[in-house]
Amino acid sequence: MDIYTKMAKHPVFTIADVNQYYGNVGSARSAVKRMMAYAKALKIRNNLYTCISAEHGGPIANRFQIASAITETSCISHHTAMEYYGITDQIFYEVYVSSETRFQDFEFDGYRYHFVKARLTTGIDSPMYNGGIRVTDKERTLIDCLKDMDKIAGLEELIANIHSMSHINKEKLLHYLFLYDNQFLYQKSGFLLWEYREALGLDDHFFAICREHIGKSKRYLTHDECFGVYNDEWKLIVPANLTNLKNGGITTNATI
Repeated sequence: MDIYTKMAKHPVFTIADVNQYYGNVGSARSAVKRMMAYAKALKIRNNLYTCISAEHGGPIANRFQIASAITETSCISHHTAMEYYGITDQIFYEVYVSSETRFQDFEFDGYRYHFVKARLTTGIDSPMYNGGIRVTDKERTLIDCLKDMDKIAGLEELIANIHSMSHINKEKLLHYLFLYDNQFLYQKSGFLLWEYREALGLDDHFFAICREHIGKSKRYLTHDECFGVYNDEWKLIVPANLTNLKNGGITTNATI
């Protein structure tokens, strides 16, 4: 049996996938070991493998396909999803994976895969003909990046990504904001998206909803900023050099 040819049709596979052709777990494991010994397959992590391409000598699976196969609920998210959609022009070697099931971070083929606890179960797309890729939709990706700005990527990259985005679904944005139910997230969304409202297709109603949910708390926009200017509309203390950030253009509308 040419098991390599059969498994090469799967970007990522497990012992159970191989066992479909053997009906014996021991034989399936032995077959995978033989493929690895003859440089026809690579072990990604425990019980996760990919074949080696006969054309370019590298793994058949790309980082998006690998991330989507780590757990049953895993999907690419945050700035990795921004990469998938072509929104960011940078290449990162950190792959962020949202999953309901925890896994240990690991490295494979030059990329490090990071676990992010999934707080939502909606907003995940499975594009056709993409080898099993699961990715947060653009709206959830944007909201997740706003929510986790201080943990993943940072303010400068986030602004650059927003600057590169075009029309998005307002109702989806509001839906994810409602599900997260976080005052600070409403503040950040209102403030950071306001300057790009026309390009994003966001109307006054969207920002009115954000204002209704910001409460009375005053917060720093980012943990990295100890001093800044105060934006009274969104009750945020923002970096004084915000307009100088890459691909900026945000006005602070602030008073000291």
